[in-house]
Amino acid sequence: MDSTYVTTPFGRRAMSFGVLATQFAAQKSKKAEAVDKWKLYRSVCEARPMLGVTDRSLAVLNALLSFYPKNELSSEAGLVVFPSNTQLSLRAHGMAEQTLRRHLSALVEAGLIIRKDSPNGKRYARKHKGGEISEAYGFSLAPLLARKAEIEDIAERILRERLDLQRLRENISLCRRDIQKLCEMIAANGQIETFDAFQARYAATVRSLGRNSKPAELKEIAGFLATLRAEVTNYLENLEKSENLSGNDCQNERLIKNSESESISEPHDLRDAATVAPAVTAPAKPAYVPATRTAVQPPPPKPVLHKQFFVPDIVLVLKACPDISLYAPGGAVTGWRDLEVATSVVKTMFNISQSAYQDALITFGREGTAAILACLLQKADQISSLGGYLRNLTGKARNGGFDVQTMLLAQLRGHRDKMAPA
Repeated sequence: MDSTYVTTPFGRRAMSFGVLATQFAAQKSKKAEAVDKWKLYRSVCEARPMLGVTDRSLAVLNALLSFYPKNELSSEAGLVVFPSNTQLSLRAHGMAEQTLRRHLSALVEAGLIIRKDSPNGKRYARKHKGGEISEAYGFSLAPLLARKAEIEDIAERILRERLDLQRLRENISLCRRDIQKLCEMIAANGQIETFDAFQARYAATVRSLGRNSKPAELKEIAGFLATLRAEVTNYLENLEKSENLSGNDCQNERLIKNSESESISEPHDLRDAATVAPAVTAPAKPAYVPATRTAVQPPPPKPVLHKQFFVPDIVLVLKACPDISLYAPGGAVTGWRDLEVATSVVKTMFNISQSAYQDALITFGREGTAAILACLLQKADQISSLGGYLRNLTGKARNGGFDVQTMLLAQLRGHRDKMAPA
């Protein structure tokens, strides 16, 4: 039924290069294999955004396919359908004739159908004496068969991108849930400052997440959330290890206390035996009893010395260590609270153990420890292990060989020397 020559539209409708290219491609479909028309239609629906047609246009295409008598599109059986506008409107869910014409033109411009108009513009078919159709005028479905591979490739790519986007959003949802649950564990353990630091970074990342975010933006957000989840997990792992170590230390201390109490109780038993025995065998000597009591009395407890922590000047800390402001909420340090939040992030980032951090707090106090961590961050490229360096400084401070003020002044002089040429 399809002619090999080029056909032009009836009436005032003009010919275009797009329609001409569609007709040339449709002539090659005679050698194409038959394909299920409804399977191909589903592929067209999947590829609709790339084909430039609307859902109403696809409804008209569905109505045209319903007029094709066979389930498989084949060039041997002919690909021209010739329904009237009335019948086509009924199968297009009662679409108005003017709207129907507009969507038919859209399907032609998209290269999905071809107009094969008769000399008078009517749609009809001529038959042989045996009843077979010899020539038909209407709409040719040959472009669908010719573009089968292209349409299926587009549909497969769109479906794959949709599945990748769905998996990406699922990964983001899982990361958000994990971070929230793990941060609740940190808060329940009393680490409020670390909890606030993680929550600030989490809120800043989630704030850029929108309903219509593009795949590239979602990939970046998913990467940030995965990194944050790894940091929170690493922090909890170190916290668990430190708690296990502190539990073992407490057990050792209990054993030591028990051994001391037993050793102290032994002289009391000997004292009682020495006091009772002379009463049975011989008269007690008055001068002997005070000597015995003096010998068995436990030594007085050692006085507890309360160390006065040195509080450095926060202005000096910020001048000597300007990089710490990058980790503070909002990128600026306005007080000791912001500095402690920033240093808690640094502690987690460089995997400083909880035991080393607690020893530093006992030795230097909260402000002094924050100042030291700011200095360690400033020269982190020169230190292989910040946790070991912090332990070393704590040991020196207990022996009187380290001072926070001296470290800040030395760091300030080094910073000024670097800035001097500029």
